[in-house]
Amino acid sequence: MFAFITLGTNNLKKSSNFYDEILKILDIIRVDQDEKYVGYAKEKTNNLADFYIMKPFDDNIATIGNGTMISFYVKSKKKVNEFHKKALLLGATNEGNPGPRHGENYYAYLRDLDGNKICAYTTSNI
Repeated sequence: MFAFITLGTNNLKKSSNFYDEILKILDIIRVDQDEKYVGYAKEKTNNLADFYIMKPFDDNIATIGNGTMISFYVKSKKKVNEFHKKALLLGATNEGNPGPRHGENYYAYLRDLDGNKICAYTTSNI
């Protein structure tokens, strides 16, 4: 259904360093970049990214969306915990400790360095 997702940033270098570190836990790597954006994907396939962080096209300040959240599917509870812990160590803000929610699923929530809400979740019992 989605071609790709973008999040705005006001500091591309700092934000890309943050996402490089937390996304590698999920086996997501940097596959594309220029002076305005950095793109990430599960594997390198013709520089096609599924997730971008970018400076706004209109050169205005990047702002967060009220009610907007990006969720990453993770293979295990252990990886959800690792993702959340690493993000907090890199300066993210905790928006919800890892734990079960909505029945059997396992979630963790945070705000990235620009205030964007990010979720890591799994349906795995491992």
